[in-house]
Amino acid sequence: MTNAFPLQPLVRLAKQKNEAATKKLGLLNRNQLSAQNKLDMLEQYRRDYQDKLQEAQKAGMELTDLRNFQDFLYRLDDAIAQQTAVVAQTRLSVQQGRNELMEAQRRMKSFDTLESRHTETVKKLEAKIEQKIQDEHSGRHYAYKNAGLNDEN
Repeated sequence: MTNAFPLQPLVRLAKQKNEAATKKLGLLNRNQLSAQNKLDMLEQYRRDYQDKLQEAQKAGMELTDLRNFQDFLYRLDDAIAQQTAVVAQTRLSVQQGRNELMEAQRRMKSFDTLESRHTETVKKLEAKIEQKIQDEHSGRHYAYKNAGLNDEN
């Protein structure tokens, strides 16, 4: 007499959403790491280029070469600023992904709790029915036995 949990489709849906949120967070984390690595690379490239500029200035350089170095450094600064914005956006996305995952886990846990309560209720009901059947069987057996003893007198 097993009663199926009536909310089982919602349990499956909650588990699917949890798995999807987990995968999404993994992807968002990888994107954030990639964006951060790109920013780190740009910053390192700028430091290296700045060092080359200082070495070239010490050795003496023409004004046009100095302007070219400075223009390139400005372009690097722009790229760094853009990449910094990308990193900030990916961090926000990761935080939103974490929030979504926490919400999905909370819902899944709620449904798991409801399912556990349902299972316990069904088990108690089945045990009660089984006990009633046992009691009735014992009662009939006792009545039959007593009826047999009374016939002998």
